[in-house]
Amino acid sequence: QVQLVESGGGEVQAGGSLRLSCAASGSIFSITAMAWYRQVPGKQRELVATLPSSGSAHYEDSVKARFTISGDNAKGTVHLQMNSLKPEDTAVYYCNAYSVLYGRHYWGKGTLVTVSS
Repeated sequence: QVQLVESGGGEVQAGGSLRLSCAASGSIFSITAMAWYRQVPGKQRELVATLPSSGSAHYEDSVKARFTISGDNAKGTVHLQMNSLKPEDTAVYYCNAYSVLYGRHYWGKGTLVTVSS
C-alpha cells in the first residue's frame, strides 16, 4: 500500500506563488503515476495536473502556463509550483498516486490553499 503526505499549503495574495510537495511511503515501487487534484466545498474534486512515469505532464486548462508539476514517481515525490495564483485557485489540494499493480488510487489528506484578492 501507499501513504501520501502533502505539505506547502497556506494563504497568499492574488498574483503570488506557492509550492506544494507530496511524499509517498510504503510500496513506492508500485506507483505508476502521481497527480494533484483540488476540491472546493460543494464541488467535485477536479484534476489539476498529472505526472506519468513516462510521457508528458498534463494540466487542467485553467492552470496551464501558471502551474508546473514535477517530481520522481520512482522516488514517490511530486511537487506543484503554483504561480500567478488567483482567488479561484482557492481549494484543498490533494496528492494522488495510482498503482497499476494494486489497481487503485491513493490519496493524501489534503492541504489548504487560500488566495486572497
